[in-house]
Amino acid sequence: MSGISEACDWLSSMSVELRLALRTHGAIFIRGLPVFDVDSFGRVRDVLVSQKTPYREKATPRSDYGHAVYSSTDLPASQVIRMHNENSYTLTFPGTLLFGCLVAPSEGGATPVADVREVLRAMPPQLVERMRKHGWLLTRNYSEYISLDWRTSFAAETAEAVEEYCAENLISCEWQEGDGLLTRQLRPGIIEHPDTGEQVWFNHLAFWNALSLDNDIREALVEEFGWDGLPFNTAFGDGVQLTREELEAVNAAYEAATVRQAWQPGDVMLVDNILAAHGRDPFRGDRKIVVAMGDPIALEDCKPSPTAAPAPPLTQHV
Repeated sequence: MSGISEACDWLSSMSVELRLALRTHGAIFIRGLPVFDVDSFGRVRDVLVSQKTPYREKATPRSDYGHAVYSSTDLPASQVIRMHNENSYTLTFPGTLLFGCLVAPSEGGATPVADVREVLRAMPPQLVERMRKHGWLLTRNYSEYISLDWRTSFAAETAEAVEEYCAENLISCEWQEGDGLLTRQLRPGIIEHPDTGEQVWFNHLAFWNALSLDNDIREALVEEFGWDGLPFNTAFGDGVQLTREELEAVNAAYEAATVRQAWQPGDVMLVDNILAAHGRDPFRGDRKIVVAMGDPIALEDCKPSPTAAPAPPLTQHV
């Protein structure tokens, strides 16, 4: 394609077909677009994503390039980012994600995706039953020492603003010594797509579970901060932790459904955030993948079970 205007015209003319493909496959990869900077990516985003949505309850460092375009993540290149649905822990989350490759790494660095309809079908029945019955519980500690601080995560300057947000979003919060904050939130882990009616595995249960940490890192964090002081941890909604065998079963279900494509400059990938989880492979060399989020969806429109509720106190154990 000769220019970004022509590319956007073509994308607009294909909008019906692209949305149909997205609902069928959960993600579509488009190669050959003249997307080489944030501005051209933003123009494509404005064609493919009807409404922007902010990044809520921030959990990982990102660069903000303006106009609701962000780096996909600023975590170290050697770190694997496990499969997850963006903002599965919030009451309103993006329905659509758009990734774009401005600089492709010399090795690795793909953004794999997994159809979470398939993940749900591959999940052991006992885990599905527990998730339907209890949902999942997320515990977070906000601190400048081991994770993002609460001001960054909540885009707030006062404790009162955080408390108001938490009250509105069914999050229990407890202030800790040294300007720290502990939160817990109970969410459903299986929901229905509001347009297709299909059920999906939609959560960060494995992603943020303590057992997903490297053993040495986990032991060091527990020794320093205790189980209740970990930056993230998860359990089923009744407070019962995953066993290592259960965690491996969840990860195996993701792996069986995962596909990946090496990035080339100009590539974009449109993702239905309910139908598909995504992650990141480790890489070498420079890599610049940008992301935009949009088409916000309210959890209450996805027929979740159980109903989201304030999280109870949690006793951690492994």
